[in-house]
Amino acid sequence: MLTLRLYMLQRITALFMAPLVIGHLAVMIYAIQGGLSAAEILGRTQGSFAWFVFYGVFVLAVAIHGAIGMRTILHEWGGLRGPWIDLTMWLIGLGLFALGARAVWAVTFSGGSI
Repeated sequence: MLTLRLYMLQRITALFMAPLVIGHLAVMIYAIQGGLSAAEILGRTQGSFAWFVFYGVFVLAVAIHGAIGMRTILHEWGGLRGPWIDLTMWLIGLGLFALGARAVWAVTFSGGSI
């Protein structure tokens, strides 16, 4: 039953990620074609609650999605089983979330220093 729940959760996070990836790519293309520098981009994102929410949701979805995917790979290819597979999944998910959250905070609220 746990495997089915994780499978469904990974599919749900993919549904969230799809429009966020398209939005992220659209913003990147706009910024590059507009000739914006990194400083100009940071100037637009600093203090923006909207960008914080956009990328915060993105990071959360990616962390969950990636951790579940790595769990599957480690089980199928690495033969990891038992409580170790779940511990590894949680560590990967928390690591991805921590790295992503730090980046989101840096570009939206902390003055841009990562």
